[in-house]
Amino acid sequence: MPTRLVHLVIDAADPGRLARFWAEALRWEVAPEEPDEVDVWPPGFSYPDSSALPLVFVPVPEPRTGKNRVHLDLATESRRHQAAEVKRLLALGAVPADIGQRDVPWTVLADPEGNEFCVLDPRPVYRDTGPVAAVVADTADPAAVAGFWALATGWKPADSTESGVSLRSPDGLGPFLELLPSPDRKTVKNRIHLDVAPYQDEDHAAAVRGLTGAGAVPADVGQGSVPWTVLADPEGSEFCVLSPR
Repeated sequence: MPTRLVHLVIDAADPGRLARFWAEALRWEVAPEEPDEVDVWPPGFSYPDSSALPLVFVPVPEPRTGKNRVHLDLATESRRHQAAEVKRLLALGAVPADIGQRDVPWTVLADPEGNEFCVLDPRPVYRDTGPVAAVVADTADPAAVAGFWALATGWKPADSTESGVSLRSPDGLGPFLELLPSPDRKTVKNRIHLDVAPYQDEDHAAAVRGLTGAGAVPADVGQGSVPWTVLADPEGSEFCVLSPR
């Protein structure tokens, strides 16, 4: 059964505080807080909708360890806009980050809990994405996992990057998902992961079977008894299969 990408989930020591940072950073809004999560999405957003990918902040006791394997790239419209956005984000609580990027046309920052993100130089390919240009994931072999993630997200091949593989929603809205090559091995649970879900009236168990048949495996991240299923992709990156919606 088909699934689609519905959330980007971010582990947080203080979900409310981090959600407020990202709501201001993206000029989005914080949805009414739930006991176990805080959601951030654009004003007037009708969930689920491919025009944007909501951010979901969940509490975790474990501290962040090392560079994240998934991060956000933010879009800008001009060099002046890029500089203004960096200044604005620093005033909101972001800090400069060094991940070995050296001399590049984008700026690497980290949010108040140390999660890296990039403020990109202006690029025509991102002119209609909204504030989030792309969700970027480190992979050992982008081409090898691209088919799996196309199946899991319901997204189609796109052309936003030359250094890996990119996907985007079939209607051409919202951010790209970019799978980029990385020599770094995955050693700990990802603090940022994707959530997918079957469409309304589809079967959750059948969706899980379809994804495991494509190479996913069950994953235990200490979730206990929950109404969703935690899997890992063929390279071991965790994601969740939620109830139909």
